[in-house]
Amino acid sequence: MHLEKQAKKILSFPRNQAEEVQALQDTIYVIGGKWKLPIINSICNGNKRFRDIQRSIPGITTRMLSRELKEMELNKLITRTVYADIPVSVEYESTDYCKTFGPIILAMIDWGKKHKKKITGKG
Repeated sequence: MHLEKQAKKILSFPRNQAEEVQALQDTIYVIGGKWKLPIINSICNGNKRFRDIQRSIPGITTRMLSRELKEMELNKLITRTVYADIPVSVEYESTDYCKTFGPIILAMIDWGKKHKKKITGKG
């Protein structure tokens, strides 16, 4: 029943499939790919420095993390602050805009936990 209420609130009636597909594509454009959501999750868990973010995400390369962080900064998902310490330090933080993905990320984590056996083929 909860899903029906949510659908009525979000979807137009009559349904406009082109609008729905465009909205999905826009969302995927901003947070799609293998690494963006894990990076957002890492930063939201308190990892602010490049190496801390990298260590928290198994398998991500330095080059890929650097590229993703630049793209995420351009898309206003994160901010990059450079401190004139010696040596120079850089910190990344999620923006309020980025935090709007919180419910989506939580729902995806919940779904992944609930369906782990089916996904991995174990069980």
